Amino acid sequence: MPKRAIFDKKNVLVTGGAGFLGSHLCDRLVANNKVICVDNFLSGDERNIDHLLANPNFVFVKADVCEPLALEDLPELQKFKIQFQGVQEIYNAACPTSPARFAEQRVAIAAANSVGMKNMLEIARAHQATFVQFSSSVVYGPRRENNQPVSEDDWGVVNPVSERACYDEGKRFAESLSVTYRDIYGLDVKIARLFRAYGPRMKLDDKQMIPDFINNALENKDLIIYGDQDFSTGLCYVADVVDGLIALAQSEAREPLNIGSDQEENLTAVAEKIIALTDSSSKIKYEPPVLFMTPLAMPDIRKAKAELHWVPVTTLKGGLQKTVDDLRASKGLLGVKHAV
Repeated sequence: MPKRAIFDKKNVLVTGGAGFLGSHLCDRLVANNKVICVDNFLSGDERNIDHLLANPNFVFVKADVCEPLALEDLPELQKFKIQFQGVQEIYNAACPTSPARFAEQRVAIAAANSVGMKNMLEIARAHQATFVQFSSSVVYGPRRENNQPVSEDDWGVVNPVSERACYDEGKRFAESLSVTYRDIYGLDVKIARLFRAYGPRMKLDDKQMIPDFINNALENKDLIIYGDQDFSTGLCYVADVVDGLIALAQSEAREPLNIGSDQEENLTAVAEKIIALTDSSSKIKYEPPVLFMTPLAMPDIRKAKAELHWVPVTTLKGGLQKTVDDLRASKGLLGVKHAV
């Protein structure tokens, strides 16, 4: 199929666009593209995109990717001339990711990674659009011995019948479906294996470490680490992740790429930084591990550096300060501190 004419700006579809990562991606894309944001608010939040709704280059569509989605037939998208121009890029971030609601969302997670994947790949096929799949470090399975970083040629070890399988094995299947469409239909498919990210707009009371740490510190409550004093992880600031995703979409890469921070951070030290940034009297406590909050493998990002010329640039202190400021403001508290 020949590429369709682009009238002024590319049409870009972002599924899961009201979520944490998706909304930040929409912010960046809308400056130079016409953005179609699709979300069903299962784990996304309307507040994340409220500021974009008046932008003429942004349209929100409330829809479930597991249901048929005919973009050409939607009245609100007529101004984007999809019937003539089509869609040039699709960023597929649609998959519920709430640790607090993981158990009740397992069927929806499995469906997003299978039925939803196929539906979005069919849209990409119909428009010959570049397709960027938001995969995850969970495809590698548990952390390696001696915490050796994992490279993209590591096939991973995942239990396909565990409680987490709808997500872990689901993300592996989603990658398989992506490359099958690439090989059979000639689609331009990109796969981003995302590692832990943090930043503004992370949900409070969702059992995610960084926002929970900040929320509790602001209220002078104990900061809970679900593990011991050795629990460590990589933490990549959301703006850096978005940079990597956009660079990946514009690249010639055909194989999966790790996008994340290769700097290992001890969570006790992170919690101490947050206590200092918030002038909190909170204490740090340790509790047994929970299902969706475990030490994950650290990424080897040499391929992303070489192929995308991408590296995370935001310091942990700077990223945490911005996240503290955002969550403090969202709680309606005064006295926001600003990073120097």
